[in-house]
Amino acid sequence: MDNKEQIDINRIPEHVAIIMDGNGRWAKLRNKERSYGHRVGAETVHVITEEAARLGIKFLTLYTFSTENWNRPTDEIAALMSLLIDSVEEETFMKNNISFRIIGDIEKLPASVRERLQQCVSHTANNTGMCLVLALSYSSRWELTDAMKKIAAQVQKGELKPEDIDCDCINRHLSTHFMPDPDLLIRTGGEIRLSNYLLWQSAYSELYFCDTFWPDFRKEEFHKAILDYQQRERRFGKTSEQIS
Repeated sequence: MDNKEQIDINRIPEHVAIIMDGNGRWAKLRNKERSYGHRVGAETVHVITEEAARLGIKFLTLYTFSTENWNRPTDEIAALMSLLIDSVEEETFMKNNISFRIIGDIEKLPASVRERLQQCVSHTANNTGMCLVLALSYSSRWELTDAMKKIAAQVQKGELKPEDIDCDCINRHLSTHFMPDPDLLIRTGGEIRLSNYLLWQSAYSELYFCDTFWPDFRKEEFHKAILDYQQRERRFGKTSEQIS
């Protein structure tokens, strides 16, 4: 049963981040190659992206490929990279007024993939609706290490004093500097961990874990997660009385 009617459209999370887990296991249960699971998972991306935009979510960040995923079998990586090129459809972005961004160590991506993605970033830059962000060749430890190097270089040049390094300074040097922290972080596939994803940014995010494999995570499941989020009290260290 879909809970769409129960969703309070005035309390939609501004930023939703998702760890899309379970493509390979979903395919294995059907005696298919892992790449088949990734292909069906890409269809889910389109469904959830359009629904997130329709609900009024401002930022949707999807953990697409981690720095650790480079350790996977080369044929699976090649299939994933090919799928990335095929599944980035500008028509969907333009039709839904969605802009497109990438976070991660994209220099590691094949040149053809990088070029196609950057092209899409440029072509959708003026869209004013939701921003879809793909975390590609991304991990929080890579991101924080990269930010520390940039800050250290500024201190070395005398452009920044150590005492000026605060949370805002660190935020400005992260690859996510252009968007707010996630209000809701969803992980599909039954695992209950963050797997090196937006660790700094999710300090106060509401976490939602479900057993559904990503290829089966369609609108109804997404609505369940949004509704669960809306039933929580977000205190950010304050008391219930202070919030009310």
